[in-house]
Amino acid sequence: MTTRRTFLLAGSAALAAPRLVRAQSGELRSLIQGMPQLHSLQIARGGDVIFAEAPRGGGLDAFANIKSCSKSIVALLLGVAIDRGEVPAVTATLDQVTPGIVPPDATEGVADITMEDLVTLRAGLERTSGANYGEWINSRNWLADAMTRPMVAAPGTRMLYSTGSTHILGAALTEATGQSLLRQGRDRLGAPLGIEIPPWTRDPQGFYLGGNEMALRPRDMLKIAMLLRDEGRYGGKRVIPEGWIAASTEPRARSPWSGLSYGYGWFLSSSGYVLGRGYGGQIIAAQPGRDLAVAITSDPTLPARSDGYFGQLMRLLDGPVLEAA
Repeated sequence: MTTRRTFLLAGSAALAAPRLVRAQSGELRSLIQGMPQLHSLQIARGGDVIFAEAPRGGGLDAFANIKSCSKSIVALLLGVAIDRGEVPAVTATLDQVTPGIVPPDATEGVADITMEDLVTLRAGLERTSGANYGEWINSRNWLADAMTRPMVAAPGTRMLYSTGSTHILGAALTEATGQSLLRQGRDRLGAPLGIEIPPWTRDPQGFYLGGNEMALRPRDMLKIAMLLRDEGRYGGKRVIPEGWIAASTEPRARSPWSGLSYGYGWFLSSSGYVLGRGYGGQIIAAQPGRDLAVAITSDPTLPARSDGYFGQLMRLLDGPVLEAA
């Protein structure tokens, strides 16, 4: 039963809410001013953008290099290709999906690597990221280089963070669908979300780099975060197949550096975030339990280690951003 007291309390809470939001926005504004590497921060709660500021960088409407958040985009495209029957299943092997990209001198076992092994970064092949990235990116054939590296773990077991794995996955999607990653991104994500995806780096054979160097506007990064939060729907319409987001956000591996779990192309935090993470501190994140979507861009030329700037960003997400909910 509604009493005069509860009515007055409810009314007071409603009046206080805008003041609370303003106070939280002021705290966030102060915090990000003290984070010189951060370029922009946006937070959406439900359908409302409750914070959107870009104290540095090109602003919210300029293209930003999302770095390895690209891996998360490729993972979404895999789900669409499976739903359309272009890829038989997430458990399908390279030999079943696209035998033509496997070089004759590939390391033994490469043809049996599955799409799931690739999208969870458990291909087993020696990493092409980190200290090996420059050598790999300067090779004449990125796919052949990645697939002729030694097996350092059994496929499907240990997480080995490697852009080579998602580049193989991107090439497999290109061959299986008959469309470049750029065309898939534009038709299957860009069009339904109303976002623009410009061309990005291609390898010597013409395949778009699967896992790095894509660019998006920060405002469009937030749309993808909302899509993720809302289980593959955007604007009330289905964009990503039903069930793929749920499957993608099941822990399947764990990062030896950050300690975060990893699903199908997305990191998973103990505080309920699902995150795409890119070098320098690029983040596309959703916290479905709090109805939050978050996009962060940062200086793409500086590192963001788990014990450094990325740790700062996680504390920002787990503290003031969650409090905004």
